[in-house]
Order: sequence, then C-alpha cells, then structure tokens
Amino acid sequence: MALREGRRVSLAADLRLTGSLVPAGPPAPNGDFPPTADAVAGFLSLASGTEGTVERVDEHVKEQSHEVREYLRLSSLLADFGPQMPPASRKQLEEQVGSLEADWTAYQEQAVRVTVRVRLDNGFVLDEARVDLFAETVA
Repeated sequence: MALREGRRVSLAADLRLTGSLVPAGPPAPNGDFPPTADAVAGFLSLASGTEGTVERVDEHVKEQSHEVREYLRLSSLLADFGPQMPPASRKQLEEQVGSLEADWTAYQEQAVRVTVRVRLDNGFVLDEARVDLFAETVA
C-alpha cells in the first residue's frame, strides 16, 4: 500500500506497545531524549480502527555494496562501449558482469522498507511504524 502525507488512515490491528513508557522531556542537543529510570506504565494498547493522519512517509533504501556498484559500472560500460570493444576485451567484461549478477539480483529482490509517522486522533503519535499496520480510510 502506498500511503501519502495528509491521508487519513486507521489501525488495521490492535497494537500493544510494550517496554518502558516514560515522560518525554525536551531532547538533548544531539536529538536524543534524556534517559529516565522511572517507568510510568508497563504497556499501552491501541485498538484497531483508531484513526489518524499520515504526517510523514520515509523510504529506507538499503545501501549498495561494492559488488552492486561494480556491477552497475561494468554493465553500463558494456552497454555503452561493448559493440566497439575488441572481442577478447568484450568477452572478459561480459564475464566480469556475469560474475556480479548474483549480487545485483539479491540487491534488487530486497524490498524498500517504508515507515510512516501517524498522528492519531486521540493525540498519540506513532513514528517509524510499518505501513502494513494501517488501512487507508475512505472519506
């Protein structure tokens, strides 16, 4: 599902947020929130169907490995100059590209991870939440 900023969504399932829930203070200069040892609650539950608005959509693209960058460089070289190359050089380049194809295929098969920041109508904010936790509501 492709969510966009400003769209209305609802939780597609009940959520139970566990861990230490602590009061949020102002962030430190480095952006981190100050640590606190006093938890105020053990968990928080949010019911499916709770509605809110998408504030931000983030795509997390995996970094390309050296092999993937090399595959892209060599395959581009082969596509642009292969027909003009001497046969032995072209064959060597084709073999190099072929040896890197498995890395390229594995990179392409990795899905881009998409997360959203949603401000729920009850005032809660879910940040870095997976998109599959939400269903777009029909206006």
